[in-house]
Amino acid sequence: MKLLESSCFEAINSSLSFETGDSKIIAGIESYSCKMIGSEKALYKRWNGSGDDARSPHAYEALSPPGQGFFGSPTVVQTQNSTCDSSWSSGEEEGGHFSNNGSMNTSPGVLCDVISRKTLFHLISTLNAAFPDYEFSSASSSEFSKEAHLQTVINSVDNLLSITAMDHYSKVRHELWRTLNEEIRLQDCDIYSYTPDLTSDPFVEDGCLWSFNYFFYNRKMKRVVLFTCRAQSPFSSGQSWYDSPTEEDEMVFED
Repeated sequence: MKLLESSCFEAINSSLSFETGDSKIIAGIESYSCKMIGSEKALYKRWNGSGDDARSPHAYEALSPPGQGFFGSPTVVQTQNSTCDSSWSSGEEEGGHFSNNGSMNTSPGVLCDVISRKTLFHLISTLNAAFPDYEFSSASSSEFSKEAHLQTVINSVDNLLSITAMDHYSKVRHELWRTLNEEIRLQDCDIYSYTPDLTSDPFVEDGCLWSFNYFFYNRKMKRVVLFTCRAQSPFSSGQSWYDSPTEEDEMVFED
């Protein structure tokens, strides 16, 4: 994934990274191109398997339902009569049944959002590019959810940041959503969230109060914008995974 430099996003990131009396807010918004170069094509082939084990890029995998929250661990959608398991992989041409909104119908009355293997690869590659100190290649579709409505995402972000820092956020809110819309055309995007299982979440640390990770994927533009944000307790001694080591930190590491 190629990072697309944006001075507007840099300004927004600076405005959304601040401290209040109760918490430290750290935000990051970055835009990435989904146009795969030679090395990424080779990586995709390895990730997707080869030979008889290779999966079609048009195959689908089940997603977890949205709204699980930071401490959720969604892996299976279960009802009284059936289960929508993240290990399922199929496509329309392979007999999968989908509703008009891209959900999979596992049995009468049961719907489950799905994602294509290629789109899942784009989301995982975005995480790997955004956080090179971590490895997300083993992430499964059950760690992602599809957000049905843009306004729901906007309301969720606004509520969290407004409650945490009402006066500060009110000054940057309009510029935040205007800049995002200019970069990625929000109405044309599929929106996904990333909520990994606690046992495999490299972001969980003492003092984390809440966090969110949203992907705005514009298929026509072949672009993904990743919007991440977290609130950390001011009493936490751990370094945030959003922070880069300071010069002083690097000296300590060298010693």
